[in-house]
Amino acid sequence: MPLTGGDIRLDRSHDGRVATLTLENGRFSIVTFETRRLMAERFAEIDADKDVAVVVIRSAGEHFSSGGDIAGFMEVDPIDLTDLGHDITAASRSPKPVIIAIDGYCFGVGLELALSCDIRLATARSEFALPEMKLGMIPGSGGTQRLARLIGLSRAKYHVLTGERIHAKEAGDWGLVAKVVDDAAALDEAVEKLVTTMLAQSPIAMRTAKEVLDRGVDGPLYTGIELERKAYSMLRASHDFAEGVAAFGEKRRPVFTGR
Repeated sequence: MPLTGGDIRLDRSHDGRVATLTLENGRFSIVTFETRRLMAERFAEIDADKDVAVVVIRSAGEHFSSGGDIAGFMEVDPIDLTDLGHDITAASRSPKPVIIAIDGYCFGVGLELALSCDIRLATARSEFALPEMKLGMIPGSGGTQRLARLIGLSRAKYHVLTGERIHAKEAGDWGLVAKVVDDAAALDEAVEKLVTTMLAQSPIAMRTAKEVLDRGVDGPLYTGIELERKAYSMLRASHDFAEGVAAFGEKRRPVFTGR
């Protein structure tokens, strides 16, 4: 049955502080409706785990994802498509920082999943596209809105209306991805380096920074600055900030606890 199939494996590393979600559904990691549900379930588990500080999403396929289960759409009642993108984009609502590692195709809902994450890393062979227009459809899991905010309205209109692919170099130049590396091995190294850096940060400061950035970027500048100011004041009372100041004065590495 087209609606089912695929898995999202959850692994933990770094003494349980890193949760890795791996898409598993063949060579192209096709995203089924079951995959969407699993993504929400995995993030519910991760978000409730106080030990997890960083989340990584990757794919076990030859390509990150060629997109959704196209045939499955015709088996779903139109009204049930209204909340289609909610589950697969659970990363955007997670208080944890989410890194996504992309190698190869990142199309359709695969790109929409990537757009909902905080930091995107990709290989030089990666390609990005929202090809729904070729099916007489538009992206339905946040693709139009998030892509426009990242690469600008003009470029987003061009790529949504044509379905044309964005190559890795363009994606890096335009800010669609934070970093482009040579190949899969270099991608693994880049992810591990970034994870190590983030594990050394204060979990409460990272959580607050993510919220301030996400909530402030779409509002007026004054509103964003007010949000930042209040969050800054709140963190002043945290144990981690006191520890950071003490460690700076004592010329040692801080030991953050997330309090």
